[in-house]
Parts: sequence; structure tokens; C-alpha cells
Amino acid sequence: MDADWIAPDWPTPPSVRAVCTTRKGGVSLPPYDSLNLGDHVGDDPVAVVRNRALLREAIGVRPVYLQQVHASNAVRLEAGTRDGTQADACVATDPGLACTIMVADCLPVLFADRAGRAVAAAHAGWRGLAGGVLEATLHSLWNAMGVPPAEAADRTIAWLGPCIGPQVFEVGDEVRQAFVERQAQAAALFRPKSDGKWLADLQGLARLRLAASGVTAVHGNDGSAGWCSAGNPSRFFSHRRDRVSGRFAACVWLA
Repeated sequence: MDADWIAPDWPTPPSVRAVCTTRKGGVSLPPYDSLNLGDHVGDDPVAVVRNRALLREAIGVRPVYLQQVHASNAVRLEAGTRDGTQADACVATDPGLACTIMVADCLPVLFADRAGRAVAAAHAGWRGLAGGVLEATLHSLWNAMGVPPAEAADRTIAWLGPCIGPQVFEVGDEVRQAFVERQAQAAALFRPKSDGKWLADLQGLARLRLAASGVTAVHGNDGSAGWCSAGNPSRFFSHRRDRVSGRFAACVWLA
């Protein structure tokens, strides 16, 4: 794997493998340089195919690319699951398939069963978070684990990847209301700006939702500057920053 890619630091069993790519290690030309994995952003299709092949070669399993629509539906990956399946989360219980989430400011969330029998990944932008994508992912993961929700929550480990940080993620009041109406504690994760806008802490909102579901073993992104996709242009793609942007990916799979 490219030395710049992120190896999640989370206490998973040896059967669980994961990685988060960065901009580095691919063949795409500017402004998609270099490891753009998105086939829907205007990049040369030949370059995208090569970049996806490079990722597959690096991890040794097949990444399954979803058509992400900022919703809350989760799918169970099987050998016949095609790239482009419409979903914003996925679960895998069989080796050889990597749950893969592409982002360029939204938050990728990876999940693993402490027993190493199931993994999952979710695409959590603000719409997905507000719409319950993490809860839907956990429901599918726990069904795959085959244990009661109360026990499953204690057995679930989560990792938050890079996303747009709380220093720059500007949103309108309707976004704040969407979260506060569901969880009053979410108000603390929005800082007011003088123009009536708010700065939102996306990873903090995800942690709040996970805690409400009983998942407390959460690792990775803590909201600090190094995790901000918009604030690290040499390392991460960012749609908010560049408008024309590639996509990096977080993957989790069973070995």
C-alpha cells in the first residue's frame, strides 16, 4: 500500500483489515491527481479503472463501489453484488469483498465485530447522518452478527475517517435544526457565525449518534485539523474546497 494511506488504529481482531486511501498513489492528472476512485466526477475513465485496479492489487480483495445518494439504505455484500449498487452503507460477512465508501468531505465510518465475523461501512454526510444512515448500518451489521442489539452494541467497534472539519464546515440553520430536533445535545456541536450560518462538527455528530445506539468504542477522527479533508489539500480530495474533485475511499474487509 502507498505509505501515505491511513491504516486505522482500532482494536480489531486479525481477521479484520482496513485502509483509508489519500490522493497519493494513482495515475489521474490534475485536478484529480492522483488516486481518484470516483467514476462520476469527470475524470478520464481509463485512469479511474487503473486507480481502482491499483487499490484492489494493494489490498488483495475486491472493493465494492456503491452509488452513494446521501440516503440511509444498507446492503449486504455478496459475490454477485455489482459496482454501482445504490446504497450508502454495506455489510460483509464473507472474505474477499471490501466494504468501500468514497468521500471528498463526507465522513466515512467503518465498523467491525469484535469477534471478527462481520464488518460494515457507511457514507455519513450531514444528510445521511440526519436521515439515520448509521442506525441503518448498525441494524444490518447486528443482523449479520446474529446477536441481540444490546449485546451487539458492546461488540461493535467503529472508526471515523477524514472529513470536512469543524473549523470550516459551514451550514445553514436548517441543518442545525435537523439534528437538534432529534437530539438536543447536538446543539453543542454547532458554533454560530456572524452571518447567521453555523460551523458544524460532523465527526462529533456521528459520535453522538453512535453513543445513542450504544456504540462507545469509537476511534479515528477526533475533529482535529489533521483529519480535515478541506484543510489538507495535498492529502485529501475536497468538494467544498475545489468543487471539481476526485474521491478517496475507506475500506474494511475480512481476511
